Amino acid sequence: MEMTTTAAKQGAQNRPPTSAPEWRVTVPEGASVTVEQHEASRAARAWAWLVSLLRLALRDNRVVALGRRVWRIGADDPRRAVHGLKVGLALALVSMFYYTRPLYDGVGGAAMWAILTVVVVFEYTVGGCVCKGLNRAIATASATVVALGVHWIASKSGDKLEPFIRSGSVFLLAAMATFSRFIPAVKARFDYGVTIFILTYSLVAVSGYRVGALVAMAQQRVSTIAIGVSICVATCALICPVWAGQELHRATARNMDKLAAAVESIVDDYFSASAAEATSGGDKPPSTGTDSAKAIEGYIRCVLNSKASEDAQANLARWEPPHGRFGLRHPYAQYRNVGAAMRHCAYCVEALAACCVRSASSAGTTAQPGHLAGACTRVAALCGRVLREASGSVAEMATSGALDLAVADMSDAVRELQDDLRALPPSALLMLDEAAQLFTVTSLLIEVSARIEGVVDAVDTLARLANFKPADDEKPAESAAKVEVEP
Repeated sequence: MEMTTTAAKQGAQNRPPTSAPEWRVTVPEGASVTVEQHEASRAARAWAWLVSLLRLALRDNRVVALGRRVWRIGADDPRRAVHGLKVGLALALVSMFYYTRPLYDGVGGAAMWAILTVVVVFEYTVGGCVCKGLNRAIATASATVVALGVHWIASKSGDKLEPFIRSGSVFLLAAMATFSRFIPAVKARFDYGVTIFILTYSLVAVSGYRVGALVAMAQQRVSTIAIGVSICVATCALICPVWAGQELHRATARNMDKLAAAVESIVDDYFSASAAEATSGGDKPPSTGTDSAKAIEGYIRCVLNSKASEDAQANLARWEPPHGRFGLRHPYAQYRNVGAAMRHCAYCVEALAACCVRSASSAGTTAQPGHLAGACTRVAALCGRVLREASGSVAEMATSGALDLAVADMSDAVRELQDDLRALPPSALLMLDEAAQLFTVTSLLIEVSARIEGVVDAVDTLARLANFKPADDEKPAESAAKVEVEP
């Protein structure tokens, strides 16, 4: 034993010195030792793998393109990123009822319903959040009351009839509520509430057959849903709110500007291409209006496809409380009429664009007289001016005397164009007979001007119902008129 110890000491003395000290742990016999070196090395390998994976992802063009698209979405409208933060804040607030013992004792295990309510109720706009929140709260409360009433009746009917009464009530109420969703008025405003009514009634009515404390369970469910709805509405309305009424208002004004740009671009491109073709001696110049044609088509499509968005925003705006210049009875339904008038005009503008494209691609258009080109271009410019004045009136929520002047100028330009058509000499008529699409373009342009007057009438109705303030340029005129009347 001593010889072994001496040899070990000599071996330790002959061992070369190491750079790091050695740690020796003496443990009793039979004990287990856990070495964490392997776990540390495993964590280091996992971290290195994640870093390498991140480097490969950054080198991949598809990942970079996806990141750019995501960034562009947030940069185009930062309110989308703020909406995500608001949802996270609402969930963090409502989760306190689950993590905090005093709050948890007040609502019990039903605190999870508050979290679920925040997830399904929180919407991008205040109107959407209020709509779903009130639908969920009212439907839950009404279904709970009805379920408790049916439970009382079934419990007094005996053990044999109780299952039949419960099942029959679920069948009848679910059938009637589901059928009510086909009613247009219910579908538009209370569809979500009807669904929650069916769900809540079925859960309470069925569980009441086995659960003893049904009233306490229903009370906890209603209270937690009320807490979730309150947190959703408060967070959505108080922190960077997005109002559906304002979105509808701005979208209506933007669509008018897009329609004005489409009318002006169509006519300008058409006569510019015709003039270039006539200058080149009948040879068609290379097409340079591809981007302009795509922009025109985008403008028209945006106006024509706006009906679903306008209807949804108008329905949600009704649920919003008064804010800014949008009162409690703001005429949101009139925005639908303005949008319908714009789409009625956009269909004619789309036909005008198609006719101009076909005319530009066909032969025999070099005989177009220059004075018709000037008259048509003037009508198109005045049409765009009228639409922009109407857009400004809607955007500023103010009446504009310049809008009436622009409409009068547009009507005068249309009459001059019609007079120019009647004043064409017979020889020109023969030439225009070979290029009959010019008459079509002119007729469609006149029709567009007539439909723009319909848009102006809808805007005037909106201004009267919404009590638009008078424009600043009208106040000096009124005061000057008073001065002239005074002796």
